[in-house]
Parts: sequence; structure tokens; C-alpha cells
Amino acid sequence: MEKQGHVRYVTRRRLVEAVAFTAVAAPVIAGAQQPPAPTPTPSVPASTVTTPPREFGANAPLTPYRDPDVVTVDPAFNSLVLFNGTIRRLWTGGLYGEGPAWSGQGRYLVWSDPVANRQYRWLDDDGHVSVFRQPSSHSNGNTFDFQGRQVSCENLARRVVRYEADGSATVLADRYDGKRLNSPNDVVAHPDGSYWFTDPAYGRSLYSGAPDEPGGPANRAGRFKPTLGQAPGFSSGRRELPTNTYRIDPDGKVEVVLGEQQLPSPNGLCFSPDYKKLYVISTGRGPGDSGPGGKRDMHVFDVAGNKLENGRVFCDFKVDGVVCSPDGVRADVDGNLWCSSHTGTPLGYSGVTVWSPDGKLLGRIRLPESCANVCFGGPKRNRLFMTAGQSLYALYVGTQGAGPG
Repeated sequence: MEKQGHVRYVTRRRLVEAVAFTAVAAPVIAGAQQPPAPTPTPSVPASTVTTPPREFGANAPLTPYRDPDVVTVDPAFNSLVLFNGTIRRLWTGGLYGEGPAWSGQGRYLVWSDPVANRQYRWLDDDGHVSVFRQPSSHSNGNTFDFQGRQVSCENLARRVVRYEADGSATVLADRYDGKRLNSPNDVVAHPDGSYWFTDPAYGRSLYSGAPDEPGGPANRAGRFKPTLGQAPGFSSGRRELPTNTYRIDPDGKVEVVLGEQQLPSPNGLCFSPDYKKLYVISTGRGPGDSGPGGKRDMHVFDVAGNKLENGRVFCDFKVDGVVCSPDGVRADVDGNLWCSSHTGTPLGYSGVTVWSPDGKLLGRIRLPESCANVCFGGPKRNRLFMTAGQSLYALYVGTQGAGPG
């Protein structure tokens, strides 16, 4: 820089040096003026109760171990689940999933969508899902017996059917004492060759079956037309029986094992691993019910041949003051009960609750949708399948399901 009089001139070299110094010194000066960056906090894995909630779709982020939606309540639960087992949504696109059952011979899962009037099948080989039966007579509960035959409860036809090895179908029960059944809901097989099933009235509706003919309990005002959408000659008839639980003897005889007065609105059911106990869920009233209905609890009975004795309430399903309404149930080999929960709200209580044989809550599996039913499957029967709302979920566990289906 040269001085001539009172005027200062800056040479090109001096200007370049000044700019370079400013570029180097600026970050240092700025850094001295800024507060230190905060220490990052550990991130919380996304779950059904976080904001935003966990994603379960095909492109969902990887789930960290252990799955945040597999919740231990009692330390005994840790032996029943896996540290690296994560909940997977295998399929979505249904209307209302129900009645999952595992075919050990075919290595596939079958389940019902009573609203869509079809059954679906999930293949263990490659996870492919396809329509298995359509129409399915608005089937609900399914199981496989000790001979590997599928047994289904049909809302629309009001019967229990068995699909034989040669492809034919056998009607196991559609009447009791000369009267038509309501809408069989769930069924289990016994080693003695008998089948035990519940018969509430949930299928007596437009949504998942057909209402009564005009004047019947589920259509007293006669505004509904039960023949709409049905095949020619279809007759819905009227409801004729209370909500009972039945046993089908190997010789075909159908007998009541629990009357409505003993257990109203029977729903899901299962045997203990030794078949000495039968667990039956009692849910709320169905279409046309005039009684009080169930209390969303589960009862247990001692099995004495073809009869049930010593009935008592097993559990009221209250968790944190919330009734985790049960629908379906399956037992594992140690007698623990894995029960679906379709609470809906508050968030975080839909999914599965797991109870010890003495009625102690062991743990929960949280799902983003209300869960209707569960079953154990997979080649080792160590995978829990859950039909929830519009989707099918699965979780590998540290135990095995008891019994077929």
C-alpha cells in the first residue's frame, strides 16, 4: 500500500493476502463465538406407541434387537420369546382377518376373512399369499385335526365342515335338537376324535354373514333383505338357539357342553396341552342377543370325558386398567395362554397378551391393529401367527404350540 498525500492505494498483492487471511481466520473466530454442540441423546426405537409410530410395511426400516413391541411384564416371559425375534407384517389388504390355522402337512397357513367371504393361504416356502377358497360361506374359525384335515366354521351356512383328503367336504354339525345353529365361530380337535366348537350369533349380520329372515331376533323390524348378494334359493332362516358351546362325538352326535346360562357369547377356545382343561372366551352380545352377553373374559373348565366340570373365571384381561378384550386363544407346550387383544384404544394394548397357567400376565405383543386370533405354526411350530385387522403378522418365539391347528 502506497501513500500519496492523504490518499491510500492498495496493491493487488496486498489485497490477495488480506482475503486469504480472512478465509483462514473466519472459522476460528466463528467457532470461538459459538456454544459447544450438544451431546447427542440415544434414539428410541420406533414402536406402535412412538411418534411417529413404527412402520410395518415392506419397506419399513430394520427393527433393532430386542423388538420394542415385545414387552416383558414378568421375567418368565423372556424364556418364551427370542432376543432377535422381530414382529413381521407378512401381508395386508384384507377386511377382517380371523381363524388362522397351520397345516403341518402342507406347510401353509390358512385364515378367514369373513367380511370378504374368502379364505387365504400363506406359503412357508416363499411367503406367497393367494385366495384359498372363495366363496367360503363367510367362514370364521379354522383348525386342522390329528389327521391333518381342515375343519372350518361357516357363518353363512351356520355349520361346521371338514375338508377330506379326497377333496370332498363333510358337514360335521349344522343342527342341534333339530334346530339350526347360529353361526359357529371357533373349533378345536380332541385326540379322541371329537370336535368342540362355540356357537355365538356374530355371523347373523350383513357384515360377516346374513341377518335373520324378517321377524327373527337379528332382523325384528324386517328392514334387512338377507337374500341380497346370495345364490338363488338361499334361505337365511331365523335364529333358533341360544349361544351354546358344543361337542361333536366321533359318531356324529352333537351335544351341549356349556349352555348360555353357564357361559354366554362363547368365542375362542382351546385345550390345555394335556387336554384336561378347556379354556373358553366369553365376549359381548351378538346380533339378536337379548341376554347380558359375556364380560370379555375367559373361563376354564376341567374336562371329564364328554363333559365339563368345575368352571371358573381364568382372567378378566385387565392390563393397566384397560380390558384387553380377548377373541382367540392358543396354548403353548407349557400351558401358557396366548390370547388375542382387540382393544383398539388406547394405543398400545391391541395385539397379544400372554398368561401363565395360573393366570399371571407374563408379557404382551403390541400391534398397530386390533388382533382377532392367533395360532402357532411353521415347520417347528415355533412361530406365532396373528390375524389383526386387515393384516397378517408373525413372530418367532422360544416355545412351541400345543396340539394341531
